[in-house]
Order: sequence, then structure tokens, then C-alpha cells
Amino acid sequence: MAGNLTRDEARERARLLTVQSYAVELDLTEGEERFESITTVHFTSSQPGADTFIDLHGAHVRSAKLNGVALDVSTYDEEKGRLPLPGLAEQNVLRVDADASYMRTGEGLHRFVDPVDQRVYLHSQFETADAHRMYACFDQPDLKATFELAVLAPAEWEVVSNAAPDSVEELEAHEGRHGTLQAARRWHFPATPVMSTYITALIAGPYAVVRDEHDGIPLGIYVRKSLAEFLDADNIFEVTKQGFDFFHRVFDVRYPFGKYDQLFVPEFNAGAMENAGAVTFLEDYVFRSRVTDAMVERRAETILHEMAHMWFGDLVTMRWWDDLWLNESFATYMSVLCQAEATRWGQGAWTTFANVEKAWAYRQDQLPSTHPIAADIPDMQAVEVNFDGITYAKGASVLKQLVAYVGLDNFLAGVRDYFNEHAWGNTTLQDLLTALERTSGRDLSSWSKEWLETSWVNTLRPSFTTDDEGRFLTFDVLQEAPQEHPTLRSHRVAIGLYSMIDGVLTRTKRVELDVVGARTAVPQLVGEAQPDVVLVNDDDLTYAKIRLDDRSLRTLVGGGITAFTDSLPRALCWSAAWDMTRDSEMATRDYVKLVVSGIDAVKDITVVQTVLRQARLAVQQYADPAWVDEGMAELARALRGLVASAAPGSDHQLAYVNAFTSVAVSAEDLAFVKGILDGTAAPEGLAVDADLRWTLTQALVSGGVLGAADIDAELQRDATAKGERSAAMCRASIPTPEAKAETWSAITSGTLSGAVLRSTIGGFMDPNHVELLEPYGEKYFDEVGRIWKEWTSDSAQNFVIGCYPALLIRPETVARTEDHISATQPPHALRRLVLEGADGISRALRAREMDASAV
Repeated sequence: MAGNLTRDEARERARLLTVQSYAVELDLTEGEERFESITTVHFTSSQPGADTFIDLHGAHVRSAKLNGVALDVSTYDEEKGRLPLPGLAEQNVLRVDADASYMRTGEGLHRFVDPVDQRVYLHSQFETADAHRMYACFDQPDLKATFELAVLAPAEWEVVSNAAPDSVEELEAHEGRHGTLQAARRWHFPATPVMSTYITALIAGPYAVVRDEHDGIPLGIYVRKSLAEFLDADNIFEVTKQGFDFFHRVFDVRYPFGKYDQLFVPEFNAGAMENAGAVTFLEDYVFRSRVTDAMVERRAETILHEMAHMWFGDLVTMRWWDDLWLNESFATYMSVLCQAEATRWGQGAWTTFANVEKAWAYRQDQLPSTHPIAADIPDMQAVEVNFDGITYAKGASVLKQLVAYVGLDNFLAGVRDYFNEHAWGNTTLQDLLTALERTSGRDLSSWSKEWLETSWVNTLRPSFTTDDEGRFLTFDVLQEAPQEHPTLRSHRVAIGLYSMIDGVLTRTKRVELDVVGARTAVPQLVGEAQPDVVLVNDDDLTYAKIRLDDRSLRTLVGGGITAFTDSLPRALCWSAAWDMTRDSEMATRDYVKLVVSGIDAVKDITVVQTVLRQARLAVQQYADPAWVDEGMAELARALRGLVASAAPGSDHQLAYVNAFTSVAVSAEDLAFVKGILDGTAAPEGLAVDADLRWTLTQALVSGGVLGAADIDAELQRDATAKGERSAAMCRASIPTPEAKAETWSAITSGTLSGAVLRSTIGGFMDPNHVELLEPYGEKYFDEVGRIWKEWTSDSAQNFVIGCYPALLIRPETVARTEDHISATQPPHALRRLVLEGADGISRALRAREMDASAV
């Protein structure tokens, strides 16, 4: 990473400097590789005569002046991204004149050419520390300042930044420094409120825009012109307005940044980014093909997550990245709360949270790289790999539990105090705890130590005895933790007893209590009849894995999973069964039996898609290899039946077709996939549109039914950016040694754009042809150190995670990983990522052994 700023360096620079303002001038008319970037910074120093540095990466610095004195630009280190600033005065003015570089990886100022019409689009992505790829700055969150921006751009472009422009000047014949002559416009954006560098923004290009207004806030939605016909602006505006009404009510602080633009930008390298007043989104959220409501719900959660950041993160910002969770956990929790209370998804949003968000958290928290929610972040490399399931989903889960502990009204009152006290400033964990303690009257120091400052997830297990009539003589909740992470936490849980009554699993008893320590007695259940299902953590009040007793599991696997009428307890049972499978307490074939017998009763489409994806993964990685073919065939048979019985044109029909396509490996199943693609066997009501055609095509390429010429023909039908990425994925899926070798060469060349790299890796790592990946286990370790050193952070992570030989599931892969670490002593962040890969293999080996023993 450029510069790899350390926490100690940032503290020292923050002690030394106070930054007042930036004025940035950009000329975007100068060419395809670089753009002119002139920055003027006003700042003070608490220690006149001291030295420091300013960040600027990958630029050609033409000149720099500090307080009117020219600096020696030969001291600029382009690779580290630092320009030394010697001999500071008390009051300082720095002017840096440079040519900065456009990026293709999604970091800094990313440049994209639309293959449909050759139009050029730009967007910035500065989190965590890539603002200095566009302009010279002190790129750390606690050196806030105001930002004034002037941009020269082609005349047909829209230009968007954090503030609304206060002037747009037409220039009919602008002559650039390189002699180019073109019509242009000069955009000027007035100074913003004080903000951190990473939430500044620039988006430019011939974007189509739809405008609206709500509660005095100007709203804009931007999208590429070639995608404009697919923009469902009404739905996006509806969720946006619901979000503003909800957050204004519960935060009691007006949205602080004037206008609110949402921009769907090409080749974005994340889901979205909370730039103040100019939120950028992954372009896949513009649905050019039919999607299920699960994707619409996900987009709404993302919209609300980024909006929550306007307060959590933008108005009040963490001092350093140790407290990244202050941004992400709160935004996640508040977005789901808003969805549940202010949108059409209602309380079903918490069902989605239980099955999607918490599953992510549980997985991340059991890796060898697990860390506290309030993490130790010594440098920027560490934070780059910390945008994970702990920082987002575990933190949000713990906040949900905290709300149950202190009460929602007290929680929100503390949040309002926090905003009022720290608006426009930077905070740490203790600042938030102080506000919540004040409004709740509770001492949160022990809660913080248990939940925010320790790692791993506890397991809660029912333990009971019964009399001859089947009534509980004793009932306890056992809490477990591994030896390496021994913390036993205090949990607020509900225990639900569910019995089959007239074919319906009905809750007959609910007890809510605190679970503390290794064993907690539940005397309220003594004398109750043992039900068909005992559900610890009913209503999903705490963050913990739960276990199902033998009778409960038999009930569910025997078809009882279909008998719930409420979505949340069913979702919690699905989650428990998945955890038990991953932890080798349930055979993979039994999990598949549960899915096959119960999936047709699930109405929540997000749960349907999640469970079907987990079932496929279970067969491919956790099943006894001798049973894999049978398991895939069992899933395919069930899904083909579900496709046939699904309502025409329904979300379930589309979800079943997508899931079937992912497990179609036999000649008969691939023939059915081919029939859907060519129309001879397409189910009634199914829209075989562009995205579904690519899904079907990839399955057929992987299955050897289609080849390179068919991919080319499909790309000709869909000559778009999405089509190019899909074609790259398909080419990487061609099941021949020659195709894999060619793909590996392309991946490791470093020449692919970030978006195409991700797609190519996705096709290369085809679980249906593990034998073709054999040579690349060793090749991975030959390349990974070089790539980590030479590539940008985002691209390097895509390679390290995506190309790890995770499908070579055998002890030798784990040993090879350990040998590589021992021999090369890689940086901590790289070590973390490869150890995570090895842990996945170890888990799969244990699950395979369990599944084999179940025969």
C-alpha cells in the first residue's frame, strides 16, 4: 500500500498539524492516463520549525511551494506517496502542482470507457486512504478540513462533488497544456463543511440524472447513459425519502450536507461508499435484468446504510481506524432498524439480518484472524483487510443486543447526545459509551470488555433431563468457548418451546432470561413437556451460535422445518443447522436432506437463496468426496422439481432456476439448462434475459457443452460492460488445461481492470473442475508475495483471497500454506488472508470426516 501510514505517524501528524482548508483544481481534459491536480492547503503547526510530509501517490510533481518557497520536488517519493515538508511555520500555505494518474482498479480516481458508446466516466473511491491519489492531502480521518473544488471537464459531462456547484462556466474553445482544443466547462464547488479526506468525492462524465426533492433536500440519482433505461428511480427515491424521515425522527439532527446525490458508477470495487452528499453505488444495483426481491431488499439496506453514515462517520468520525466499527456497525444496525420500522420489508428485515448478516459474522469470527470489534489497527494495511463480517455484522448484532439491554429509547437518546456533543469532530469508543451510559444509567464498561474488546463467538446449547412422561426435570443453557478465546459472556436470550399442533409448529412457551457463565439454570421450564423443537435464542436477541438437541433436529430434518408459520424461528433453525454442519456436528448429507425437504415452504426469498447457496457449498466442500456426485444429483433433482412447480414469473421460480444451474453437472441436467437458454425448455413465465443468459452460458461452458465461439456470440448479443465481465468469467471457466493456463497468465499479469479481474478469478476457480486447478496451488505461492508487494491493495486482496487454492481440500494445502508463511514471513495483513484460506480447508476436512462417518 502506498505509504502504509502507521497509527503512530498519524498521531504525530495530528499532534503537530491543524488543517483549515483545501482548494483543489483539476483539469480532466488532458488525456487518458493523467490529469492535472493543483492543491492549495492552509494549515497550522503547533511546533514551528518541525518537519512533516503530505500524501500524494503515483503523480508527477511539477512544483511545490511551502509559504512561497519552492520545495525540492526530487525529494518526492512517488512509490511511497509522500512529499516531505521541512521547516514548518506556525501558519502555513502549501501549493502542489502535479499530474496525477487515473486508476483502473477502483481506487483513487477511476476511469472507465463504456463499450456501448465509448463515453468516458470517472468516479472516486477514497476509503480508506486513496484521496491522495487525486490531490495532495494529509490523508487520515482526524485531520478534517473544508474542501473547495474547481474542475475543468468536457462540455457534455456532469460533474458531482460533495457540495452543489455554485457556478458552471461555458468555455467554447479550451486549449489544454498539451495543445488539445475542445469545448469545456469549468465547475466550481464552494467550500464544504469540515470533513475527512476519505469522504470527499468527484464523479464526472456524461451521466444521466433524475432529480427530486424531499423535506427541503435536493435529491439526484445518476447512472451511465447506456443504463438509464433500466433505472427504477421511483423505488430508489421512495427508500431514500423513508430513510430521511426515519433518521430525522430518531436522530433529531437534520441531514447536515445540503443536497443528496446517489450515483451508480461503473466498475465500483465495493457495495457503496458514504461520500458526504455524493454516495457512490455498485452499478449492479441498476437492474437491467429480472432480479428477485432479495436484491431489491439488499439495495434498500445499502441505501439506508450509506445514509446512516451521513451521521455515523461523516458528521462524527472515528479518530483512527481502530474504531472503524463506530462507522460500519452502527450504519448496519440502523439501516436494518430503519428497514424494519419504515419500509415495506417490515420485521422481515430482521429475518434477513439473522440469515445473511449474522452468518457472515459467525464465519468471520471463527477464523484464525478473528479480532475484537474494537480492533487494534497499527497501520493502513491492517485496516484494508478489516472491512469484514466482524466490523459490520458482528458489531451490528452486538448493538442489537445492547438495545435489548438498555432499551431502544435510551439507546437513541444516547446517540442523539453523541451527535450533539461531537458534531464535526472525531471520536473514540469511550466517547460513545459515555453518552450511552449517561442516558441509560448503566455502567457499560463490563459490557464493552465482554463484547467489544474480545474475540470469537460463544455457543449456546440446551441441556435437560425428562421424566417418564416427557416433562423437564431440569433445564440448563450451556455456554461454550474455545480454549484460545475463553470469554463466557452475558447474554439476554429467549427460549422458545415449539410443538406440532394441527400440523403447525406452534410456540407454546417463551422464557426470557440472562445467560451468564458456563451453565445457567432455567427453572421456569421445569415441569413443561418436552416439545418438538427447543429454540435457544428465540427472537434472535443475542449474538451466539445455537445448537439443536437430537429431537429438535429429527423434527426439522423429518419435514418439521416446513411447519413454522413465522419466518424468524424458521430462519434461526436454518442458521443453527448450517452452523452445526460447518462445525462437524451435523452430517452434510443430513443438512442437504433438511434443505431438500424444507426449502419449498420458505416464503422469504432472501432465506431461500441463502439456504440454497449454502447447500451447494456444503456438497462441494463439506461432503465426503465419495458422496459428492450423489449429493449434487439430489440437489439437482429437487431443484428441477421446484422449477417445474414454481409460479410462473415468480421470484421463487427465478431463484430455483439460478440454483439449479449452479448444480447442473450431469448430461441430462445440462441438456435442460441448454433448453432454457435456447428456449426449447424454458419454464412458463421465466424471463431469459441478459443476466440469466450469462448464468446459463457459464454453466454450459463449465460443463463442456459450449465453448469459446459460443461465448463470443453471446458477447455480441450483449456488448456491454456487464457482458464483457460475464464473457471473461465464462472464458475462465472453459474446462481445458490450455484455457486455465491462459487465464492464469492474464490474472497474474496485472493488466486487467479491477472489475474484470474479479470476474476472471470467479470463473477460474470452478469447483466442478478441481483437477484442472492442481498446478496452480504451487503457482499461487510462487506469485502471492510479488503481487502483494506490487499491486494496489484492492487488486492484491482479490488475488490473495480469490486464487488461494481453497478447492484443493487436503492436509497438504494447509501444510504448504504454513511452510510459505514460515519461509517468507509475509506482512501481517497478507499472513492473515492466507491463514484464513487454510482454515477453510481444515474446516472442510473435519466436515468431510463427519459426513463419511454418517454412512
